Amino acid sequence: MIDFINKSVILWDFDGVILDSMPIREYGFKKVLGKYPDNEVKKLLVFHNENGGLSRYVKFRYFFEVVRDESLSEEELSRLANSYSEIMRENLCESENLISETVNYIKKNQHSFTMHIVSGSDGKELRYLCDQLNISQYFKTIEGSPTPKIKLIGNLIQKFNYTPKELCLIGDSKNDLEAAEANKIDFFGYNNRSLKGKGKNYIISFS
Repeated sequence: MIDFINKSVILWDFDGVILDSMPIREYGFKKVLGKYPDNEVKKLLVFHNENGGLSRYVKFRYFFEVVRDESLSEEELSRLANSYSEIMRENLCESENLISETVNYIKKNQHSFTMHIVSGSDGKELRYLCDQLNISQYFKTIEGSPTPKIKLIGNLIQKFNYTPKELCLIGDSKNDLEAAEANKIDFFGYNNRSLKGKGKNYIISFS
């Protein structure tokens, strides 16, 4: 059962909750980092899959500063992120990538809740994808990185004068859970069985 008692605002993660994007995001990292050793890129992909809610900026820094133990300039980080974003824009705009049960739930309940997207994906890319996928109209705001998700949620609470008890976050990663807990809002796990028993409840299906 999906228990939204006393909730008027739903914050949605994007990747893995609204869009089935993980295989394409993995491909993007492999493509952008193609000149580096496979064993190093594999370490990044492990980190990427364990930290779905973190931005690509954090992940590229992890690759260079932790895996390769070398510095990464802001200019190079921006270049990598832009190259990655181009690949995402080319490959994630097909409607078959949408998770249909989630999107159907959003459409069905668009007038019952105020909805926002808070994602680890790049904000500009995210808004572009939502426009191309024709789902932007269901959300009051669509926000992403480089602002961390913890801060995105805090900003929403402040901007719209929400109280934490009004909100919940639906996400598929431990980073989503941590962002919800940091802002004292309820968390509902989805599409990641390791989140069962954590947060307010676990959504097995929206169907």
